[in-house]
Amino acid sequence: MALLSLEDFEERALAPLLEYASLPCLSPMFDDQWVTHGYLDQAMNLAAGWARQRALADLDVAVHRLEGRTPLLAVTVGATGPADTTTVLYGHLDKQPPLGEWSDGLAPFTPVRRENRIYARGVADDGYAVFAALLALESLEENGIPHGRCVVLIEASEESSSPDLDAYLDYLRDHLGTVGLMICLDSGALSYDRLWVTTSLRGVVNVDLTVRVLERGVHSGTASGAVPSSFRVLRELLDRVEDATTGEVLIAQCHAPIPEAHVLAARAVTAEFGDVVADELPVVEGLTLMGELPEDRLVRRTWHPALSVVGMGGIPDPAIAGNVLRPFTTAVLSVRLAPSADATEAARALTETLTRDVPSHAHVEVTTHSGSGWVAPPTAPWLAAALDAGSRDAFAHAPGFAGEGGSIPFLASLGARYPDVQFVATGVLGPESNAHGIDEMLDLDATVRVINAVATVVAAAYEHERADR
Repeated sequence: MALLSLEDFEERALAPLLEYASLPCLSPMFDDQWVTHGYLDQAMNLAAGWARQRALADLDVAVHRLEGRTPLLAVTVGATGPADTTTVLYGHLDKQPPLGEWSDGLAPFTPVRRENRIYARGVADDGYAVFAALLALESLEENGIPHGRCVVLIEASEESSSPDLDAYLDYLRDHLGTVGLMICLDSGALSYDRLWVTTSLRGVVNVDLTVRVLERGVHSGTASGAVPSSFRVLRELLDRVEDATTGEVLIAQCHAPIPEAHVLAARAVTAEFGDVVADELPVVEGLTLMGELPEDRLVRRTWHPALSVVGMGGIPDPAIAGNVLRPFTTAVLSVRLAPSADATEAARALTETLTRDVPSHAHVEVTTHSGSGWVAPPTAPWLAAALDAGSRDAFAHAPGFAGEGGSIPFLASLGARYPDVQFVATGVLGPESNAHGIDEMLDLDATVRVINAVATVVAAAYEHERADR
């Protein structure tokens, strides 16, 4: 059921996608002046305007703005036949910051097309989602293929761990009705040759940690040897969180038992694809990776907690660094959690660990933002058949199943609210897509294939409901 071609996508969605790509609509965590700047509202209005132009028989487009929260787009597409349940299709349009200098000829908010790839911040994570979801539904109706009631939800705080999403889910509870299927278009792919379905996602606790020892900087010849370095105190605190030799996270609340089925799945993936973790990472020559075997590395990426220091403050650029004992050091930490770990408990344990008995009685400030991980429920036979048919039709290959190392708080929120609902987490974040990094890329060919596979799944959900009547 190959409904949409690349040419169709280019004609219907490429121009607004490129316009979106030019907007620096950073998530609130990275732009505390997002209301004043207005870029998130621009992106939301752009998506809503495009949605209103879709050739769908029963279409309602609404941008919701709860007080004090980022906006949310809800596009409701009525069923084309008798249906009692709703399929929810999810995406987001807030972005991560540029990170650093992009490669020659590329820039985060100046989209560039090279062959069938688009380079710009946010195109793959996750600006394509609203276009993909609605084009899948539009293609079904154009071809006379029935579908159930669908609601496309596009939020604007996902990159900040979705702090606004639960409020909107409460607000839209009655509108969503009885949810039968959740499709998340914000996940990854190990290759572009098949539809990849995500089986688990790690949780995350983002930590801002500041260690302060002075009211102001003092000449190191005067203060060093008497005043403890804020960086040394920071190192001691981080050693409570992570074993500096092995990289193992020492906080028990960040861990959880790894299901044997997920270990076996990782073994099967690496048996077919090789060392997928090592192959896709731009490591320096000769670097020794963590994990002895390819399957170990894949399990580590998807189920093991890990600490990353993703930002630093209070440290001058080397070009202007002087002989000064700095007054403070700030570290921004990203602590990935096992998928089934309790993010709230992990955040509490991290805060207690970093503020207890601080070395030298230095002043420590800690703030946390957390998001739970997610483990997919068992796949129903009808959905397994639909995924297989959708992948084989769109990609000429059976689907793949694997865990992801990132976080999608939406899935945890919806999983808790709808524990008996079937979930499909998929996406286009494949090799060289560089989500959150420099040179983010959207593969257009893979995007069209994902759209067609999603259309197959949506149609199958309707047929399953009809058969159960």
